[in-house]
Amino acid sequence: MKTFKIFSIIALCIAFSTASFAQSKTDTIPVSGNCGMCKNNIEKAAKKAGAASADWDTESKILTVKYNSSSTNAAKIQQSIAAVGYDTRDFKAADEAYDKLHACCKYDRVKKEEQPSAAAKKEKADCCSKEGEGKVAKEGEAKSCCSEAH
Repeated sequence: MKTFKIFSIIALCIAFSTASFAQSKTDTIPVSGNCGMCKNNIEKAAKKAGAASADWDTESKILTVKYNSSSTNAAKIQQSIAAVGYDTRDFKAADEAYDKLHACCKYDRVKKEEQPSAAAKKEKADCCSKEGEGKVAKEGEAKSCCSEAH
């Protein structure tokens, strides 16, 4: 009987320690969309990417997701949502995916030149670092925040 109690205590300790390693994270992500059908598609795509729960607010256009950070991340969730046609904070849906959306789901899209790519965001951040301070873009290159007159 003592052996059984000791074994049970050890099993419980292992179970609780495993549960504590799971990194539960909550994130809010702006996602373009319009209606209840969008809500269903966005939440389904987020869950397909590994979100434990997903709730997209049709008024604020904000998706609240909870996920285990050891199995997925916000980027994977956003990529999954973009793959079904919805623009997110960091990923723009392919035109082909957007074109497949139902008519009521077609939202006003930000033009490509207005929405910087991930590479452009990184370049801007690198340029504005201490070492890049005051750096001016060469002719033919896109201007950066450092090349703007202050």
